[in-house]
Amino acid sequence: MSGSNVLDKYVSRIPEPVKKPAEEPGAVDDVGAFGLLRGIHDRALMLELRMKDGNAVAFSYSYMQQASFDPSEGITLHFGGKSVKIVGTNLGVEVRPNLKLFQAINRHRVAWIQECDAQAALSAPPRSLVIDRIELDG
Repeated sequence: MSGSNVLDKYVSRIPEPVKKPAEEPGAVDDVGAFGLLRGIHDRALMLELRMKDGNAVAFSYSYMQQASFDPSEGITLHFGGKSVKIVGTNLGVEVRPNLKLFQAINRHRVAWIQECDAQAALSAPPRSLVIDRIELDG
């Protein structure tokens, strides 16, 4: 038996590596009040703010200078000369294990935030995150 045939015999038994399905770059999970980029290394370029009336505005994450969270006041984001205040209930709750809105914003993983209308807010589960309003200033 030649040496190459012996080697081929053992190499052929090595199983093929299991391939995971490729994640679509920039794929967004709808978490209810906001959209979260799925990929561990994905970063959003802009933060889209969706209002109850159907209007929307987006801010570039690269212009975000400061972010603060006060559970009694809400989340405040500063983009250049403009500030955005996100007001709601349970803003500090974990919507998934190790996933909170403020931390996800700071990591540029939030693609959009949606205001909740009154009817949906009333039917939301007790400990769920609800965005009551988004205020733009400046």
